[in-house]
Amino acid sequence: MVSVENLCVEFSATPLFTDVSFVINASDRIALVGKNGAGKSTMLKILCGQMKPTSGTVSVSSGETIGYLPQVMILSDDTTVRDETKKAFQHILQVKEKMERLNLQMQARTDYESDEYMGLVKEFTTTHERYMMLGADNYEAEIERTLCGLGFERTDLDRQTKEFSGGWRMRIELAKILLQRPDVLLLDEPTNHLDIESIQWLENFLKQSGSAVVLVSHDRAFINQVCNRTLEISCKKVIDYKVKYDEYVMLRAQRREQQLRAYENQQKEIADIKDFIERFRYKPTKAVQVQSRIKQLEKIVPIEIDEVDVSAMHLSFPPCVRSGDYPVICEDVCKSYGTHTVLDRVNMSIKRGEKVACVGKNGAGKSTLIKCIMGEIPFDGVLKIAHQVTIGYFAQNEAQCLNEELTVYETIDRVAKGEIRLKINDILGAFMFGGEASEKKVKFLSGGERSRLAMIRLLMQPVNLLIMDEPTNHLDMASKDVLKEAIRAFDGTAIIVSHDREFLDGLVDKVYEFSGGKVREYIGGIYNYINEHNLAQNTQNNSLKAQNGEAKIGGGTNQPALASAAKQLDALSYSERKELQKKRSRLEKAVKESENLISELEKELENLDLKLQDVENASNMTLVEQYTQLQKKMDTELEKWEKLSAELDNLII
Repeated sequence: MVSVENLCVEFSATPLFTDVSFVINASDRIALVGKNGAGKSTMLKILCGQMKPTSGTVSVSSGETIGYLPQVMILSDDTTVRDETKKAFQHILQVKEKMERLNLQMQARTDYESDEYMGLVKEFTTTHERYMMLGADNYEAEIERTLCGLGFERTDLDRQTKEFSGGWRMRIELAKILLQRPDVLLLDEPTNHLDIESIQWLENFLKQSGSAVVLVSHDRAFINQVCNRTLEISCKKVIDYKVKYDEYVMLRAQRREQQLRAYENQQKEIADIKDFIERFRYKPTKAVQVQSRIKQLEKIVPIEIDEVDVSAMHLSFPPCVRSGDYPVICEDVCKSYGTHTVLDRVNMSIKRGEKVACVGKNGAGKSTLIKCIMGEIPFDGVLKIAHQVTIGYFAQNEAQCLNEELTVYETIDRVAKGEIRLKINDILGAFMFGGEASEKKVKFLSGGERSRLAMIRLLMQPVNLLIMDEPTNHLDMASKDVLKEAIRAFDGTAIIVSHDREFLDGLVDKVYEFSGGKVREYIGGIYNYINEHNLAQNTQNNSLKAQNGEAKIGGGTNQPALASAAKQLDALSYSERKELQKKRSRLEKAVKESENLISELEKELENLDLKLQDVENASNMTLVEQYTQLQKKMDTELEKWEKLSAELDNLII
C-alpha cells in the first residue's frame, strides 16, 4: 500500500533519518516507537505528504487514501458537532446535492417524451444508485454511533463546536477521520484526550477496521491491543520488528546486549590499534605496519548503541511524617456551575497508605473534586483533611508554575534535599534531560518537557499525600515506568486521575468512578473495575432493550454466574480473552438470527390465524396443516434460542 525507499531527512544539515526503507501492507497495524525527538511525528507527516524528505521516495498505491490525525490541529468553530462531523461524508453530500438538483430539473419540465427528459431520468437514476451504494441511508446513524463511542452524548451533537474544549474538538476530528474509512490511518497520540471507555471503543474500532494503521502512542495497553507490528526509530534508522509491542521490548533488550558486546569488542580493537601506532610511530622499520594500522583504523565504522534504557532506574520519595488514619474524608460534597451539577452529595473516605484511581469521562468531576481537596474552589458539604497531611500536588497545568529563568538542573537542585542531590543528573537522564539538556533554561522548553520537569520536582519533595491529575500525558514509556515504581514504593497515600490502564495496573487498589455527579467505589485494581463496569453496562443495555421492546423474548440473567465469570476473567491471557470475544460475537450473531427468525414466524402465524378466523377457511385443511408446521418450527426455534441465550449469558467478556 505504502512503500518507503532510501528515505533521508535533514534539519539544518543534521540528519534525522538516513537510508530508511520499509513497506506498509494492507493488514498491518504498526506501532511507531522511539524516544521523544526521534522523529515519529515527522515520519507520519512524510507518510501523509505534509512534509517532503531530503531524499528518497514515499510511494502510495494508486487509488489508496490516507487519513492523518496530528497532535495539534486547526479546528473549525462555526458549526455544530453533527455538521462538522458530516464533512467526513462530503462525497456523499455532493452526490445528494446533484440528485436534488436533477430532481428539481425534472419537476420543472413537462416534455416527458423528449430525449432530453429521458436523459435527465437516466442521469438521476445513475446518481441515485451511486448515492445508495455509498451508504447514504446509514451515514447519519454512523455519525451518531462514532461520536457516542468517543464519549459524546446525543444532546451534544447539536451544540456548537466552540462550546467544547480542545480535547473534545480533537475527538470530532478523530471521528471525521474514522468515518472516512481511509485505506491507511496515521494516528499521532490519539488517546491523549480520551477516557478509558473511549479508548476501549477506539481499540475495538481499529481492530475491526479494514484500514492499515500506523500509530504513535505512549499508552502501552492501547498499542498492545491494537498493533501487530513495531517500527522503532533509533540511531537515525528504522528497525522493523514484526511482533507486538511487548515482544518487541524483549527482542530490543536482546539486540542491545548484542550491540554492547560488539561495541566493547570494537573499542578494544581500536585501543589495540592505537597503542600499536603510538608505540611504533617513529620506528622506520615499522613504518609500513604503522601506515597499515592507520588505514585499518580509518575504515572502522563505529558501532552505534540504541538509546540507554533507563526503565530499570529506581527513584523514591523522601521520607515524611506519618499522617492521620484517613487523610481525606468527603461527606455530601456538592459542586455546581450554574444549573450544571458536577458533584452531587459525594461521600468517600481514603485510608492512609491507599493508592486510588479516579476515572470517568472528561468533565465528570474528577479534577473538580481534586480542586475542592486543594481548597482552590468553593463547594458545599464537608471535606476533612487529616492532621499532619503534607500534600504533593501535580495539576494538569503544573508546567506553567515553573520559574522560566532557571535552568533544568537549578529547578531540581532547589527542591532536592539530602543524599538524593547526588543523583540529580541520573534522575534528569531518566526523564530525558541528560547531558546538555540539563543546562537549558525552562523558558526554552516545550510543553511536554515542562510537564516532565514539574514531575521530577514533585518527586524530590517530602509528602505523605500525593495527588496527581493526568501525570502521564507527556511521559514516554520509560519515564512512566520510573514514575510508577516510585509511586508503588511510596509509603504515603496517592490519589491519581488517569486514563492510562497500563500505568494504573498493579499500582492502585481502589477505583472511584465519576459519572452523572455521583462517585462509585470499586475495590480492586483497574482491570477489576473495567470488568465490573462492562458487566454493569451490558446488564443495563439488556434491560433498556427489554423496556424498549427490542428484545421480545424474556430471559433472566444469572447474576451469581456473571460475577463468578468476571472474577475468573482477570486470570485470562490476551489470546484467551480474544478467543472468548470471538466466541461471544458468534453467539450474539446466532441469537440475533434466531430472534429475527422467531419474529418472522410470529408474523406468519398471525397471518394464518387471521385467515383461519374467517368462516370460509375454517375447514381449509391446507391452512390448518401450514399452521401446525409453523407452530412446530416456532417451538424448535424457541428452544434453540433459549440454549443460545443461556450460553451467551454465562459468557462474560
